Amino acid sequence: MQKDFEDLDDRELLLAASSDRDAFAEVYRRHVSGVLGYFFRAVGRSDIAFDLTAETFAAALLALPGYRASAAPGRAWLYAIAHNRLVDSLRRGEVEARAREQLGMHAIALSDDGEEALERTLANVVGQSALELVKGLPDEQRDAVVARFLEDRDYAEIAAELRCSEQVVRKRVSRGLATLRRQLGVER
Repeated sequence: MQKDFEDLDDRELLLAASSDRDAFAEVYRRHVSGVLGYFFRAVGRSDIAFDLTAETFAAALLALPGYRASAAPGRAWLYAIAHNRLVDSLRRGEVEARAREQLGMHAIALSDDGEEALERTLANVVGQSALELVKGLPDEQRDAVVARFLEDRDYAEIAAELRCSEQVVRKRVSRGLATLRRQLGVER
């Protein structure tokens, strides 16, 4: 029988997931795309993003008994685990598999076709959302970010065109990128 978890928020789902794996499956369904996108934006490789996502959800499943709803909202708790997995993997130069191994999960090997499909999907999702977010930046920030990163122009050239100093252009780019990072959930 399919259980109805739609009315539960993430905190309630995580509390229920300690004794009901279907509740955790709902947490996974709600957040797997976001977590995968977070990792893909951070590392730029689908295979690593895929492994980090699997390790994050395995670690979350193992950590469920320690989850306290009063400590953090469910989504924040999950993304804290994701962030820690990312930092650990960057520090060590490899993706840890300890949580997956503890749960008896085997690594999933993607075929070349599967990896290409995942790359296209991630690039499409991340690319579309990022471009939409860039369009939403204030005009001065948007123009500076587009010129610097999409048109690959240097600061001096942009400053000359916009008739301002390089420092002003750098500040606009910096503010625009900070806004995009916040909107994408990428902390720096």
